Amino acid sequence: MRAVAVTGAAGGMGEEICKRLAAEGYKVYGLDCRDFSLENVINIRCDVRNSCDVERAVREISGSEGELYALVHTAGIYDLDSLIEMDEERFLRIFDINLFGVYRTTKAMMPLLRRGSRVLIVSSELAPLDPLPFTGIYGITKTALERYAFSLRMELNLLGITVSVIRPGAVKTSLLGDSTAALDRFTEKTELYKYNAKRFKGIVDSVEARNVHPERVGRIAARALSSKKPRYVYNLNRNPLLRLLSFLPDRLEVWIIGLILK
Repeated sequence: MRAVAVTGAAGGMGEEICKRLAAEGYKVYGLDCRDFSLENVINIRCDVRNSCDVERAVREISGSEGELYALVHTAGIYDLDSLIEMDEERFLRIFDINLFGVYRTTKAMMPLLRRGSRVLIVSSELAPLDPLPFTGIYGITKTALERYAFSLRMELNLLGITVSVIRPGAVKTSLLGDSTAALDRFTEKTELYKYNAKRFKGIVDSVEARNVHPERVGRIAARALSSKKPRYVYNLNRNPLLRLLSFLPDRLEVWIIGLILK
């Protein structure tokens, strides 16, 4: 039985990936900083920000498994604020989870990965696009994550290990609720962008209304792990207007955003 480890297993996408892989016969280790219970999933308490937690999870898995077939990263958080009003602690925290947590866990799990193993990273549709105002901090972490993922793919390819990313758009998980709460907090507290924030909230609400069930992410993850030649990128529910905006010349893009939000 092939063993896989999934970070962020208590979250919406992580949970669906765990359930899907368990149903397809994988032995699934679910890692999360929160307690959870899923049928046929081994729960390991692990905060990806904490090296001791990660190392303990590696020891627990290696005590039962000689190797891992796949490491799946879904642990991540959403935050929203203006870059000059956001406090340093929150700025560093989102990087620590969305980027450094992936680095930290992959490095620690590397002794369990063999030729033919897979690393799958859940990113975001925003990763290849130009950052937008106020959601910039989230987009920046996901763009950095994908630069890490591509570099990792280049390196691990030399060892016979494949790296792929999933780029979902809006998915109906708790992250959507986090997004709404973060936007409400920003609209309430910002001193510089009161009027802009209210207009931006309407745009975000319309984009997130077009969401899909996280089960679809689980199906894509299972397909990526079973494919003989997995793709590097698997897209899901991308927003055409966001893509179009990012394809425009920089000056025109900034002008349009200013026109919409001013």
